[in-house]
This record gives sequence, C-alpha cells and structure tokens, in this order.
Amino acid sequence: MELKQKGENTSIDISRPLTVTMTWTTAADFDLAAAYETKAGQQGLVYFGDQGNLDKFPYITLSEDKGVGDKAGDNVEVMHIYNLDEMNYVWLFCWDYGMVKVGHAARFKDSDITLTLADDNNNRVSVALDTGESGNVCCMATVDNSVTHHAKLINYSQVGTLQGLKTLEQLINIVQKLII
Repeated sequence: MELKQKGENTSIDISRPLTVTMTWTTAADFDLAAAYETKAGQQGLVYFGDQGNLDKFPYITLSEDKGVGDKAGDNVEVMHIYNLDEMNYVWLFCWDYGMVKVGHAARFKDSDITLTLADDNNNRVSVALDTGESGNVCCMATVDNSVTHHAKLINYSQVGTLQGLKTLEQLINIVQKLII
C-alpha cells in the first residue's frame, strides 16, 4: 500500500516490531529521524546523534548515517521500532543535513526519497513526499497511537525550515502546525 497524498492514512498493527526504511539515490545527505511523545507527555528524539536503544526505552534504534558528504547512490537508513505501547505519537522526519546547517531550502523536490514502514510479516506501507513547499526538514509520516487499539500511519508531508538543529522543540513546532 502507498500513501501518496498528504493526509492519507491507514491502520497499522503496532503489536509487532516495525522497520522504517528511507531510501534515496540523490546526491544529498538526507537523514532519517524519529521524534516521539509518550502517553505520559515525555518527548524525545532518535537521530544520527542519539541512535536510540531497542533493549530499553524508547525501544527505537537507527542504523548508520548514509549519504554523508552528499554522496549519490543506493543510500539506505533503517530505523527499528520494537515497542510502541507507551507512545502517543512517533513523527518520522527527513532532513537535508547540509541545508539545515546553513538554513537553506533542501533538495526534496529533485530527490527520490522513499519511506517504507514494514512489520515482521512483511506487511508494507510506503509514504510519498507530497509537498510543493520549500524547507529543509520534513515530517514525512506519523504513527498515531493516541487512541487505544487504533494506531494509524499518516502521510504528514509537513515541511519547515531550520537554521541549525539545536532543540527537539524546533521539530515539534513543525508538527504542531498540523495538530488542531
């Protein structure tokens, strides 16, 4: 299944471990990251600087950083999510590292970024970036587990522009633009 347009969503089974894969061949240093909010209101971030932990909270981990130095080719970053029971939201971000550092627009429009979420039975959902906006960071998708037993994956495609990434709140502010 593919969520091609902003706002499209589908139910997902969070009782199984999930794998999030971001692929691209564009000559850009894109990074996969997850910001999260627990049912108790705690927020955190898993990204190349803090790759998380599968054996203890937040039960999310990120693979190695790819595309460093704007390398083209078969770039893949993988995130494993083991347990979402205590999470309200997990926001899946992509940013253009070089452009975030200098505050310029990313190369999203000319890229071939694909985000795919799969469970251990190989049930897959892909999310297409659906935005004409310019920015250097994008919340591509959200796992919404705020309603008990009704988790869903949403194509968010919300773009923002950062001048350096200094705080988690910068990313949360991008997400808050869509929360009513």
